Amino acid sequence: MNKYVFLFFIFTISYYSTALCQSNMKSFEELVNTDDPGWPLVSEWIKTAKNKIEVLPADAERAKKTLIATQVTTRSPMGAIIYSSGGILVDGGWIRILGSGSKKLDRSLSDWNKTAGSAGFLLIADDVVGGFFMLNGGGLGKDLGNIYYFSPDGLEYEALDITYSQFLDFCFNNDLNVFYKGLRWDSWQADVKKIDGNQVFNFVPALWTKEGKNINKNSRKAVPVEEQYRLNMELRGK
Repeated sequence: MNKYVFLFFIFTISYYSTALCQSNMKSFEELVNTDDPGWPLVSEWIKTAKNKIEVLPADAERAKKTLIATQVTTRSPMGAIIYSSGGILVDGGWIRILGSGSKKLDRSLSDWNKTAGSAGFLLIADDVVGGFFMLNGGGLGKDLGNIYYFSPDGLEYEALDITYSQFLDFCFNNDLNVFYKGLRWDSWQADVKKIDGNQVFNFVPALWTKEGKNINKNSRKAVPVEEQYRLNMELRGK
C-alpha cells in the first residue's frame, strides 16, 4: 500500500466516523503540514499538464473549515487541494475536482458529500455530463482508496484502478476525448462555458438508453448537480 492510499484510508475512516468521534478530531494546526506540504508537488503537476487546468482561488476561512471537516492533512494531494484551492477545473470546466469551494465551483468536498449523502465512498469530482468520480471507502469493493467512475451512459460504478494521485495525473495529462468517446457533442466547448460548477447537463433521451446513444441528437438542459446525482442513484437502484 503506497503512502497516499494509506493516507486516504485513514482519511476515509476518520471522515465517516466523525459523528461518532468528535472528540478525536485533529485540530486545524495538526492538519496543516508545513514541513512537507503537498501543494508544491500538485502545482508542479499542474504546470506540466497537457490539458487545460484552472485553479480556483481559495477563501482562507472556507478552506480551514473544509480541512477540519474532512480531517485530511495538507501533506496529501487531496488536503493540499482543499487548503490551497477552491477546486480545479479541467478541460474548460468539463471535469470539476472538488476543493474548498469557490465562485465558479460553489461546493466544498465536505459539504457536497454531506448534501449527496454518500456512503462507503467519497465524491471527489464530477463532470458536465453527470458522471461522478468516487474514492472507495469500502463501499465499492476491496480496493480501498482507489477511484471509481459512475458513468451516466451505463449507470455503473466503473473501477479505474488508480489512486487519487493517479486520478490527478489522469485529469491533467490523459486524452479525455478517448475517455469520453461518445459523450462529447459538437458544441460542447461553447456549452460548457455557459454553466457553472453546480450544474450538469441532463439529456433526453437519457444517455443510458438505446435511443440516447447519439449524443448530438439528444436535447439537453442544465440542471443542478444534486438533482442529477439523486436521479442517477434512483435509476441505479431500479
